[in-house]
Amino acid sequence: MYIPTNPPSLYVLILWFTSFRWKQLSSQAPEFLSSENMETWLLVVVSACVCLLIRAIIITLTSSSHKSQARPRLPPGPPHIPIVTSVVWLAKSFSQIEPILVGLRAKYGPVITLRITTRPAIFVADRSLAHQALVQKGAVFSDRPPALTVSRILTCNQHNINSAPYGSTWRSLRRNLTTEMLHPNRIKSFSSVRRWVLDVLLNRLKSDSETTHSVRVIDHFHYAMFCLLVFMCFGEKLDEKQVKDVERVQRALLLAVNRFNVLNFWPIITRILFRNRWQEFFRLKEEQSDVLIPLIRARKCATEHRGGGGGDGGSDVVSYVDTLLDLELPEEKRKLNDEELVTLCSEFLSAGTDTTATALQWIMANVVKYPHVQQRLLEEIREVKGESREEVKEEELLRMPYLKAVVLEGLRRHPPGHFVLPHAVMEDVVLNGYLVPKKGTVNFMVAQIGWDPEVWEDPMAFKPERFLEKEKDFDITGNKEIKMMPFGAGRRICPGFNLAMLHLEYFVANLVWNFDWKVPDGETVDLSEKQEFTIVMKNPLHAHITPRI
Repeated sequence: MYIPTNPPSLYVLILWFTSFRWKQLSSQAPEFLSSENMETWLLVVVSACVCLLIRAIIITLTSSSHKSQARPRLPPGPPHIPIVTSVVWLAKSFSQIEPILVGLRAKYGPVITLRITTRPAIFVADRSLAHQALVQKGAVFSDRPPALTVSRILTCNQHNINSAPYGSTWRSLRRNLTTEMLHPNRIKSFSSVRRWVLDVLLNRLKSDSETTHSVRVIDHFHYAMFCLLVFMCFGEKLDEKQVKDVERVQRALLLAVNRFNVLNFWPIITRILFRNRWQEFFRLKEEQSDVLIPLIRARKCATEHRGGGGGDGGSDVVSYVDTLLDLELPEEKRKLNDEELVTLCSEFLSAGTDTTATALQWIMANVVKYPHVQQRLLEEIREVKGESREEVKEEELLRMPYLKAVVLEGLRRHPPGHFVLPHAVMEDVVLNGYLVPKKGTVNFMVAQIGWDPEVWEDPMAFKPERFLEKEKDFDITGNKEIKMMPFGAGRRICPGFNLAMLHLEYFVANLVWNFDWKVPDGETVDLSEKQEFTIVMKNPLHAHITPRI
């Protein structure tokens, strides 16, 4: 059993309250300073101090006993000051913590402990240890830590695929997604929708390029991805205003998530100290429900009216909402309620839009920055397409190895998430000689693993050719060996990684096939980063775009 070594914050609160109350009563009632009252309060203070002292002695003796038995200890990490350290860590985003962890790795090794909450947070920056944990010991490392307050509210008490504890509810939700939406036949059924979204994207880029010398592309990427995922989610082609409403509420919550981290620290206190921020959080969540619930109910009514199936324009598609409306939670023996439907739809939209748009921008930024990459892509497409000027079709992507190499290199060099979602172990386990305690949080440093100089020559350079040589048959799942893990690995790997790869290859190929991409005069491509929901370009890509015909 893991025994924490830091006194509970409750003791600190007792001492603080005692001192505060002493001063308050003394100022309000001088008679309080009578010898009888003073003796009573002195007894309270002394008793609290004695409790702390006894507890410290017990912990010291227990620690000594454990050390004498050579019991594994937690991975090393920086000193911890109760309350103070937690506040400092919670006030930082992962992008702010990452460079600190890189420095700590040089000092403590590839496994590090930070005390962010009451449970130790363990960070793993080594690919072999990540493979050992996520693949070889996947059953033990497949749980999720209990959600913090803000996340628990957003996920309806962890009723979504990303945050659900390892068990029957998680298996049911994930199985529904993988078999009903991500099966190859189901993905193929949306090919006409991808063609429609491609036309939308190309037309928007062409129109913008005719009015400006420097096109900011990320806005068009976001809109296109939302058009695609909104259709897959709700089964209908929504008008531009509806799509932008969905995009607005989804991105508002995603971009504000780091601001809400501090609310997780003693919610009873933060509801007073950060009252306005709590109000902002609930306002954003309410706006999200106001936009998504009508779409869910409209789809339910339309499906019932048609007798099931059938999307926009008479197309026979099954949307994600259709599958959720038929789903029953195995443990609770009930259908999903409205808020749980919103949570799952939001997860589906966020996973397929923000991450894909972010990755697409990073890849196209390197295509613009390095003209030889664009030229080789164009030559490969011409070899497959010949004289045809039609779109690059999905089945033709299989004949374009350099295209796949460009996408893989983009994901290695610029993974949209530098950390996978936190894991938790279902029992005490030893990793690299250190204890990972039950319910302790385990984080895997995706970017650092993908930049390992022992695996990748010149790891910070953009070299797609590396995937045509030694990595010709590269396994993105990491089942045999982890060399990069932009989608995670093991049982909790992103279930939509095949769909994401298809979308990236399809849109990159057609963007290069339809337009010549150049750096605008007087500008540069800046590859510096910042964190929003994902790790994005600090200065969004601007490109001079010219139609090839």
